[in-house]
Amino acid sequence: MYHGLLLSRHASGTAGVPTAPTTWVDRLPPKIRPYLYLTRIDKPIGTLLLFYPCAWSITMASYALEAPLTTPLTYISLFGLGAMVMRGAGCTINDMWDKNLDKAVERTQSRPLARGDINQRQALVFLAGQLTVGLGVLLELNWYSILLGASSLPLVTVYPFMKRITYWPQAVLGLTFNWGALLGWSAVAGAVNWSVCLPLYAGGVCWTLVYDSIYAHQDKMDDINVGIHSTALLFGEQTRPILVGLSASTVSLVGLAGVLNAHGAPFYLGLGLGAAQLARVLWKTDFDSRPSCWKGFIGCGWSGFWIWMGALADYAVLISGLA
Repeated sequence: MYHGLLLSRHASGTAGVPTAPTTWVDRLPPKIRPYLYLTRIDKPIGTLLLFYPCAWSITMASYALEAPLTTPLTYISLFGLGAMVMRGAGCTINDMWDKNLDKAVERTQSRPLARGDINQRQALVFLAGQLTVGLGVLLELNWYSILLGASSLPLVTVYPFMKRITYWPQAVLGLTFNWGALLGWSAVAGAVNWSVCLPLYAGGVCWTLVYDSIYAHQDKMDDINVGIHSTALLFGEQTRPILVGLSASTVSLVGLAGVLNAHGAPFYLGLGLGAAQLARVLWKTDFDSRPSCWKGFIGCGWSGFWIWMGALADYAVLISGLA
């Protein structure tokens, strides 16, 4: 679950403790609201984007091994909890590093640390609790998976600095955020099937480049002013054709993983729906409109959902036949 640590700015949106009730968090006691907003729990898209590569891999491994239904149910539950906890931890880490930057960006000025609703020490204590829970989830896996999860830590460590030194922080995010495509398989099977998981992982990285580039367009003017780099700035006016190419790579690589895993028609139906969703997002998104970019970002999450549904349907067909 350590791959979830890095949850970047893309999983945030406008956070902070608002002055008027705007989300269900505002109905809770005031003392805990800043911590909940720090985790972006009111915006589940970040958790889902972290979870879907895990779910793809768990389901595909269960299909390959003809595992009983209890196997994917167990690991999907574990990884779902892990994704929620570690996404929140990643947000905490990100905001601790970016406290001053967040004050300079309009969309992030209301985050709890930037606003002063909590201080760095309080955030650190809260982070320790988050990591403890995340470690507890990780320790439920086999030793191969524990070591594999820990091996993502170098990527987790360097990611927060990437937007300060390169126009490709989204690529580093993709390498880290899709670690579940490897970890999910090893949790089920005891080891990674690299022939299947490498193209699945690469497809996930391309997918992340699509959705996080769209996300980064929300802040491109502020980013220029504060010296932050992103693929949104790098791609500029060529964003749409570049993201079309990355989307095609996503579909091709995930499809290759399906071929190598001997999947049937339901898998490719789900992949086709995911491809159609990406096409729809890229057709409709206005990269100069913050609301449109946010909507496109959310829409990319649905493409990951449909890919998972295809794998899940294929697995359901398989086990129903075995029964």
